[in-house]
Amino acid sequence: MNIALWIIAGVLAALFLAAGLMKIAQPKEKLAASGMAWVEDFPPGIVRAIGAAEVLAAVGLILPAAVDIAPVLVPLAALGLALLMLGAAVVHARRGESQMVPITLVLLVLPAVVVWGRFGPHAF
Repeated sequence: MNIALWIIAGVLAALFLAAGLMKIAQPKEKLAASGMAWVEDFPPGIVRAIGAAEVLAAVGLILPAAVDIAPVLVPLAALGLALLMLGAAVVHARRGESQMVPITLVLLVLPAVVVWGRFGPHAF
């Protein structure tokens, strides 16, 4: 199970690092044009803050355990991602973007599995 948790954390870290960097680097209008219509409901600063949170969580999923410094940060980063995805699911549901809700829920469950594993039976 330890290997599965590492794989899940690695995949999540790659996905959220890419998504977060995109939200930080690109203007809100370009994000909206690329399919992220939800950004229209938020000011640019909030979109960048979400991106920064995703980047920090991506780093927090891997780095603390890899260098064995404060590995308790791994499940905390995963918890942050799960909460972020819970908020994303609510936003997509309110906007009527029903095709995005299942994807968002999968991206909620995966970090929740990391939280369970790293706070529970497979802690560092």
